[in-house]
Amino acid sequence: MPFKANYQDIPAERYQYLRIKCGLSKKSDEAVAIGLKNSLCSVAIIHTGQSNEIIGMGRIVGDAGCHCLVVDICVLPDYQGKGLGKLIMQKLDEFIVVHLPPSCYVSLIADGKSHELDSNENFKTAIPKKPKIPSSTRTIEKSGGNGGKTCRHKNWCSCS
Repeated sequence: MPFKANYQDIPAERYQYLRIKCGLSKKSDEAVAIGLKNSLCSVAIIHTGQSNEIIGMGRIVGDAGCHCLVVDICVLPDYQGKGLGKLIMQKLDEFIVVHLPPSCYVSLIADGKSHELDSNENFKTAIPKKPKIPSSTRTIEKSGGNGGKTCRHKNWCSCS
């Protein structure tokens, strides 16, 4: 597969481009700078056959203890339907299990059909009726430690 998912920061210009091309709202440059700097985790989908272009992304934001949100899940339209959204969710889920406390309340609020990406059974629909904006939450089951992995994430993390 000519795609790979990396834990890496998303450049502000690429973040805005992906949001607009994927039908999400544009954010002010100031908001993007603040938001990206305060991400707990960012995942980029890289098209390895196209000069390492970022074609998809997802982020986790929050306090890293009690509450977090999965946000900005998007893949450029030309690459949708290839399982890349699910790949983003898998990478974010790995981060959740390794780096967040088991009692952390992790929510996903999705536009359109992107709520279907949470079908990995880790997230459960929080509202039984069909709301205008689907939302899901998950709890973390973790056996402790980080499995011997070295943390490559933000400086707040104490797992390494």
